[in-house]
Amino acid sequence: MTDALKVSEMTKEQARLELARLAAFLGRANEAYHTEDAPEISDADYDAGKRRNAEIEARFPELKRADSPSDQVGAAPSEGFGKITHVVPMLSLGNAFEDSDVVDFDDRIRKYLNMLPRDELRFTAEPKIDGLSLSLRYEGGQLVYAATRGDGETGENVTENARTIADIPQVLEGAPDVIEVRGEVYMSHADFEALNARIVEKNTKLEAEGKKPQTVFANPRNAAAGSLRQLDPNVTRERPLKFFAYAWGDLSQPLAASQMGAIKKLSDLGFVTNDLTALCDGPDAMIAHYRMIEEQRASLGYDIDGVVYKVDDLALQGRLGFRSTTPRWAVAHKFPAELAWTRLEGIDIQVGRTGALSPVARLHPVTVGGVVVSNATLHNEDYIAGRDSKGEDIRDGKDIRVGDWVQVYRAGDVIPKVADVDLKKRPKDAVPYVFPDVCPECESPAVREEGDAVRYCTGGLICPAQAIEKLKHFVARKALDIEGLGAKQIEMFFDDAQLPIKTPADIFTLAERDEANLTSLKNRKGFKDKSVANLFAAIDAKREIGFGRLLFGLGIRHVGETAAKDLAQHFMTWDKLAEAAEAARPAALGWRAADVAEEAERIAAAREGRRGRIKEARDLAAAEVDVSRSAQAAWDDLTGIDGIGAAVALSLTDAFANPQERAEIDRLVGMLSIESPEAVATESPVAGKTVVFTGKLEKMTRDEAKVRAESLGAKVSGSVSGKTDLLVAGPGAGSKAKKAADLGVETIDEDAWLALVEGL
Repeated sequence: MTDALKVSEMTKEQARLELARLAAFLGRANEAYHTEDAPEISDADYDAGKRRNAEIEARFPELKRADSPSDQVGAAPSEGFGKITHVVPMLSLGNAFEDSDVVDFDDRIRKYLNMLPRDELRFTAEPKIDGLSLSLRYEGGQLVYAATRGDGETGENVTENARTIADIPQVLEGAPDVIEVRGEVYMSHADFEALNARIVEKNTKLEAEGKKPQTVFANPRNAAAGSLRQLDPNVTRERPLKFFAYAWGDLSQPLAASQMGAIKKLSDLGFVTNDLTALCDGPDAMIAHYRMIEEQRASLGYDIDGVVYKVDDLALQGRLGFRSTTPRWAVAHKFPAELAWTRLEGIDIQVGRTGALSPVARLHPVTVGGVVVSNATLHNEDYIAGRDSKGEDIRDGKDIRVGDWVQVYRAGDVIPKVADVDLKKRPKDAVPYVFPDVCPECESPAVREEGDAVRYCTGGLICPAQAIEKLKHFVARKALDIEGLGAKQIEMFFDDAQLPIKTPADIFTLAERDEANLTSLKNRKGFKDKSVANLFAAIDAKREIGFGRLLFGLGIRHVGETAAKDLAQHFMTWDKLAEAAEAARPAALGWRAADVAEEAERIAAAREGRRGRIKEARDLAAAEVDVSRSAQAAWDDLTGIDGIGAAVALSLTDAFANPQERAEIDRLVGMLSIESPEAVATESPVAGKTVVFTGKLEKMTRDEAKVRAESLGAKVSGSVSGKTDLLVAGPGAGSKAKKAADLGVETIDEDAWLALVEGL
């Protein structure tokens, strides 16, 4: 599989592998950019990687991963600051890279709003500042707090540091009683150069005194982020930070009726707004403004990485609403990236959570687009050998060898790729790279099945790389989120001789095992009485856990955060989910009852005889008709949940059918109190009902109807079944309407639906 392969040409397996690669590198990019203030890739490349990820997920929705970058915003806030929960989440933006993407953005808006091409639809266009996002909350005209974006929901409290920035007013006159002003903290080119010059001058004195010198900043964005996130506000005060205001969060009353009007209001309140913000009447004007800003980019005096377009009418913004991590009414049109040449110093093999062996190029550090790059993806052994997934030549058949002078290309990919090799500079002693056929972590055979582009470790649970990655996922922010037990602690405990954590359930026995152990945890390096007590308290606090969080934390393939929430909302209790997964198993695999027996006997033989499983399978075979009907009904119920496809359902049944995995799941569940999700609404006429929309809706789009129904407590399904309570049918309704009639499901038209929910 190569990243030169177009998404439209990918096989399902190639898409799965590419999504795994993107998830790993995007996760690392988030941590480096948002938490460490030391980005390893540019914003343009990061967003391009998310775009490629989204394109693959759009073509193969059933392959969406549990750790999908589409569901992530930013990274967890640093532990060095207090945390502030945003009243209104600080979301990221969708991306546009080509002019056609801007036209598509306009088309999507019009389609969602049922607008014709001739209907007026205006947008604002503003430079996308390359800095650090900040939210400022004012109450009664007084600055109450300032918070970074963080992970979009929770940011860092940097109030005292923000008070030192001249562009940020301490008091507002004529503002709403509550207003959250949002914008970007940045540093101008001139101030950045002056700051680095002062650091160099200071370092001369420090070195003369034998003291450690301070590192100069790599670029203005790093300087701005590092300055704002200083623990000592006096350090921030000395840094020349600036602030552009361009958005808002929580408001006690509207600022204006339009985006442009709201920006003017922010300016009137004393905030600095960007004078390159313009009003555009369509894609042609938006693209023209983009070109104008692009031409001025080098002379602006501050860094930008694109232009942001927003629907100007705030009422339309409200109708358009949000996806899970991005608003529908805005998009960032990004600038292109660059090329560079450097030397390949080595090839490392990384083993992922699924056992995939991924080769990574270790490069002599090189600056590409203002970012220092030291590694690149090599995808798989075919890519290294100069072949694509079909066995055809890439790079004119040139293979990649350690010591080669390679071209690094960073547009459209999350981390750089090795795009070409300069054979004229190849060392005489360079030899072809031999891809390993054993796992470098556990030495189990690494097999590559026919038609597969990637080798996989066969070690399974005995492979530490796979086990560790599953545990890291379990304690991740959007899963269990256990404070004090992060990736580094998981690595430490995994190899601990006396207090090992090998499975999620081991986490909840840690305190008990520590108490019984002769060597107490508090006596170890890095642990003291208070830190140990805090860790055990944090673990105990997670014994009560939300259904969706727990399901997501298990890391079941394809069961991402959204799918986990949807499954939890549908089944409401863990027992019902487990029962459904068990009941649907035969249908999930497409087995006849006799096939179940045959497969079970094969598994039993491979695992030294599991007589109970064989007997169970034979009993199923003896009741073929009943099993087929009940299994199919359970499968239809599972896949009928809106957003849950066959791939998610099959992965779920796989997890609950695997004896080892199921035993660990049951052990874990037995230690926890699982909280059922709250119903979205309880008093509406559709609360708790399963609703299906079909045909063409004329007064609202299908997406708007779905969002409205779910907000009223309904469950929206994509298919009609015996559990369907209501079918809303527009013109052109076909098979779903017929099936609803056959099943006696109540069917209404769009007008009746609007009358039913009007005023709610």
